[in-house]
Parts: sequence; structure tokens; C-alpha cells
Amino acid sequence: MIRDYQAITKTWFEKGKQRIIPTYGKHKGVKLLGVLNYETGHVYCAEEKTYDTEVFMRFLQKVLNLYPTGEIVMILDNARIHHTKLLEPFLKENSRLQLVLLPPYSPKLNLIEGLWEWLKEEVICNVFFPVVEAIRDAVQGFISSINRVPEIIIDRLCVRM
Repeated sequence: MIRDYQAITKTWFEKGKQRIIPTYGKHKGVKLLGVLNYETGHVYCAEEKTYDTEVFMRFLQKVLNLYPTGEIVMILDNARIHHTKLLEPFLKENSRLQLVLLPPYSPKLNLIEGLWEWLKEEVICNVFFPVVEAIRDAVQGFISSINRVPEIIIDRLCVRM
């Protein structure tokens, strides 16, 4: 979730010229689901209003459609919606999709976490977005721009593995 109130981070400024960043504190934002193909560097993100098992299954179906052939292994955090019983029939029906759950509290093992950090650094940090639509546009612009340079995505996010 990219929230409107997550925007303030450490920054540099001239002594006596502190930057003031307004906020409206409505706790709104953009909920994202994403996949990072570590072989090609392609990023696919979908925005959702809620985040539950049914939304997750629809996202998985989009990923299956995006990659219509071959095996797919997705590395996921240990969120409850990633391993509910409701997923079992879907995963049996789509056996070429394998979900690998990371141990709790291990975000450094998941490459997509580096993408979320990069997105926040480049687009969100220390910027005031007066409406959620502006956050949405900035996020979509970022994803679109990095997908034009997959070698940078691979160098920044995938080489460490």
C-alpha cells in the first residue's frame, strides 16, 4: 500500500531552509499487487481497492494470462491471504503456478520488496499529492518508465540473487 502519509522521509536541505511538505492526513492510498520477472526484468502491477483472497486469486489469474506457458513460481510473504484454504482449488486447477511462502519477517528475501522501496524513494518520498489520483498517476508512471529499461530493473533488483 502506497499511503498518502508515508511520504515524509529524511532529506537534505540548506541550513535554515527546511523544506515543508504539507499533508492532509486522510490515510488514503493506492493498494498494489505486483510481480517481478527476475529473468526479463518486467514488472506487472495491479491496483485494487481491497486486498483479500478473492482479489488475490483474480491477480493470480492475471499473472497466468500474462505468462500463458511454462511453470510460474511466485515468492510471497506469509500474509494470510497467500495460504488460505480458499486458494487450494484454484492452485490445483492451475498446477503450473507454484506459491513459495517466505518465513515471517523476511522481506529482504523477496525481490519485489526492493521494487516497493525504489518506488517510494523515487516517486513518493517528500512529495505532497493533493489527491489519491495523483499518487496513482505517479505510481503508474514510475512502473511504465522502469519497464522501458528492464536491464536497470535486473541490475538493481535481481542481480543480488
